[in-house]
Amino acid sequence: MEQTVVKIENLVKRYNDLIALDHLDLTIKEGEVYGLLGPNGSGKTTTMNCLLSLLTFDKGNIEIFGKPMSPTAYDIKKDIGVIMQNVAVYDELTVRENIDYFCGLYIRDKQERRRCVDEAIEFVGLEDFTKFYPKKLSGGLLRRLNIACGIAHKPKLILLDEPTVAVDPQSRNKILEGILQLNKNGATIIYTSHYMEEVEQICTRIAIMDKGRKIAEGTKDELKHMVKNTDTITVEMNDLPDSVLGQLKEMPHVYSVTYEDGKLVAACSGGKHNLIRILEVLQKNDLSFGRVYSEQPTLNDVFLEITGKALRDKED
Repeated sequence: MEQTVVKIENLVKRYNDLIALDHLDLTIKEGEVYGLLGPNGSGKTTTMNCLLSLLTFDKGNIEIFGKPMSPTAYDIKKDIGVIMQNVAVYDELTVRENIDYFCGLYIRDKQERRRCVDEAIEFVGLEDFTKFYPKKLSGGLLRRLNIACGIAHKPKLILLDEPTVAVDPQSRNKILEGILQLNKNGATIIYTSHYMEEVEQICTRIAIMDKGRKIAEGTKDELKHMVKNTDTITVEMNDLPDSVLGQLKEMPHVYSVTYEDGKLVAACSGGKHNLIRILEVLQKNDLSFGRVYSEQPTLNDVFLEITGKALRDKED
């Protein structure tokens, strides 16, 4: 039976009249890569800070590894790794010295710590940069150093807050591969990102937050079934009579049809054979067509439909 690693119940956090977290409930099981999504101001960072006991909260309970979390719960904190959006390393220490310092906060034995530091360096691919100072590293290498500092002590729970912001594609791939490897090695991971394709790629379960509340939760496929659009079918064709366009609009499960610039676009909701039925209508009317393709909704489509498309400028 899967153990519960994180349990947040009825969590409320207020800043005067602003409710940052509004009776939030989250349950994260052992071995999950749990994605936490939300627009700016949704409460993601506040949730992370409360989880780590860096913030006090007004109401609710937080348990980690089945124990109540508190600022002095050092037996819990030693099994948590934290990689926040802002890189937190010491400029006056080399790559190796930085990793050794942060690892030393949890592991006192020098021999064991040396082994853990070596493994962390190899894990993030910084073997050629151990004597470099942070200011000499590129953005991608600096992010990888930040991750090494957070995971060298081999935590069971790892919190990653926007770990791939402003890095090149190669470093981003290296970081994502590393996260999946950490999970494969046994770590439970909480992951926040504004890059939807990353969350879709690595997360086993996802929660969407807005205005301090959890408004949707599930696997990526479960979330995609929550929105109206289940697939969008595009057919390239030179001509489409209005009478046939009317037939398509009357089809079950088709809720939007447009024809512009030689492209028929049909948005569908539900139904298993929408593409076949649309092509049958075209063939019965003796219409020729070219390229045909069907697109499933992306996680970004789900996110925008659930949270709305208005711009959000506030931070969490």
